[in-house]
Amino acid sequence: QVHLVESGGGLVQAGGSLRLSCAASGRTFANYAMGWFRQAPGKEREFVAAVNWSGRDTNYADSVKGRFTISRGNVKNTVYLQMNSLKPEDTAVYYCAADPTSSIYPPMDYNYWGQGTQVTVSS
Repeated sequence: QVHLVESGGGLVQAGGSLRLSCAASGRTFANYAMGWFRQAPGKEREFVAAVNWSGRDTNYADSVKGRFTISRGNVKNTVYLQMNSLKPEDTAVYYCAADPTSSIYPPMDYNYWGQGTQVTVSS
C-alpha cells in the first residue's frame, strides 16, 4: 500500500520561509512524477509544483514561480518544496501527490495523495 507523509508545515510570518518534505513508501517511486498541491479554506485544491521522475524537469504555478522550488531527494522516494518569500495568500493545506504515469504539465492525474500539512502565513 502506498503512503505519502508530508511534514514541515507550520506558522510563519510573511516574507519567511518553510521547507516541506514528503516521504513516500510502499513501492519504488523512482519512476513516479511527484507534485505539491494546496487547498485554502473555501477554495478548490490547486496545483503548486511538480517534478518528473528524474528530477530534471519541473513545473510551477505562476503564483509561486521564483519563490518556491521543488526537488527530489537522493533517494527518489522523497520530494521537497522550499518556500521562500511567503505571503498570506500562500496559507493552505499542502498535499503531496505521486503517480507513475501523470505528466507534470496539465492535464495531470495523480492517484496517490498524502494527508496534507498546514501552512499558515501571518501578515
